[in-house]
Amino acid sequence: MVAHLLRLKLTLLRNGLRRSPLQLVGMAFAGLYALGLVGMLVVVLVLLRNAPHDLAYAAVVLGGSAAIVGWGIVPVVASATDMTLDPARFTTFAIPMNQMLAGLALGGLIGIPGLATSLVALATVVTWSRAVLPALAAFAGAVLGVMTCVVIAKVVTTATASLAASRRFKDISAVAFMVPLVLMGPIVAGVGQGISSSAGFLPGFARMLSWTPLGAPWSIAGDVAAGEPGAAALKLLLSAATLAALAWAWKVLLERALVTPPYAGSGKRKGGKLGLVGVLPAVPAGAVMARCLTYWFRDPRYSGSLVVIPLLPVVLLFQGSQTGDYTSLAFLAPMSAFILAWSISADVSYDNTAFALHLATGVRGVADRLGRALACLAFALPVVLVFALGYSAFTGDWGALPGQLGLSLGVLFTGLGLSSVVSARYTVAVPLPGDSPFKKPPGNVGQTLAVQFGGLVLLMVLVLPEAGLLAAQLVTGNRIFGWINLGAGTALGLCLFVAGVRLGGKWLDARGPELLAQVAVNR
Repeated sequence: MVAHLLRLKLTLLRNGLRRSPLQLVGMAFAGLYALGLVGMLVVVLVLLRNAPHDLAYAAVVLGGSAAIVGWGIVPVVASATDMTLDPARFTTFAIPMNQMLAGLALGGLIGIPGLATSLVALATVVTWSRAVLPALAAFAGAVLGVMTCVVIAKVVTTATASLAASRRFKDISAVAFMVPLVLMGPIVAGVGQGISSSAGFLPGFARMLSWTPLGAPWSIAGDVAAGEPGAAALKLLLSAATLAALAWAWKVLLERALVTPPYAGSGKRKGGKLGLVGVLPAVPAGAVMARCLTYWFRDPRYSGSLVVIPLLPVVLLFQGSQTGDYTSLAFLAPMSAFILAWSISADVSYDNTAFALHLATGVRGVADRLGRALACLAFALPVVLVFALGYSAFTGDWGALPGQLGLSLGVLFTGLGLSSVVSARYTVAVPLPGDSPFKKPPGNVGQTLAVQFGGLVLLMVLVLPEAGLLAAQLVTGNRIFGWINLGAGTALGLCLFVAGVRLGGKWLDARGPELLAQVAVNR
């Protein structure tokens, strides 16, 4: 039965790659990336063979502990974990529990994460191949460490199966996963600086971790090489006991999951509450605005943009602290205005077949365009104002505020008008409703790139007057150009906003059914 489960895992993986060429290409790129990372780590572990004992000990224990923590955390925050052998699918099959546990655990090694972790763990045998006994101990520790990684991931996924079946949990985890991605630069630099400034602390920290379930399996060989067989034996027992306890917990959770599989239904909902629809004006544009605001805060494909915006000042402040020049903060308000305004350029594509609701109810194109733009403007305008004021308060240069506000408001209003036209004319391939915002479905990639690049160029052309006035203020130092920019940018932006809403509404009335047909094809 164990061999059958392994063959099933391989068959499902092979069939998935045959069915989707895009998935095959994606896995090839992921494999190349993993191969490069694994190769680098293996080279480091090989070089540590001739390094001082304390350095090799600290590197192996800290790296192995981080691997176990990663295997325990990633299944929680990643909304697209590998569930090809989902235990819920075996509910109706009388498979002995011990055989199922063994098959699912070994099946967890099949895949890029499992293979990469196994190769790096086995490379520790080379690190401790200074004698026969440390090498054998390293092999035993690698096996225990890798199996601990796999089983802890299974425990976490089984324990959170009911949460993972929840649409709200998927949405929150997908958005939360974007935070470390945006802050990857500051995080990596901060960790690097912390390690370099606390190099003397790391060996002691590794010694402490070696007596915990995280570091115990990775420290066995180091203790044997240091002539401490008693400590090595105790850590071997601790590692085996940890693996046994995790396997027992997984067995208990799996038994419950097989009896009562998680249900992804929505449950009962209380009626009588209209939400934003009951708050905003009872006109077509107000109804569209209420619907779009609901999407902005509940759909991770939209709310992902809202997560990125407050992280931009953190990234720019970190960049300025590294160079001592905070000039890049001057682009914070205009950049945020562009990101938020351009985010509705694919509104109809994100609606997908729900766009039929707008056609069936006979909403005029102008009302549709205006409602969507006002929904974005409801929070984009306060964000732009706060960022512009924050920059002046941070630098103390209040004379630059009018000019920066003029450019930022011009970009915001002009971008909303341009997005209202673009989304009424073109559709692009976007993640389907309910999918992860990181998923990129196959589709009109060429048209998507052309629309995005063309829209960016056109927006830059449309805001040239505001950019020119701001440049004139910076060159001459005359603040009158800033005040002119504030008035001209606001007026010109509002004019282009109105023109874009009207033109987009006209196009939407003319080709609404064609748009619905196009988004239906993208499914």
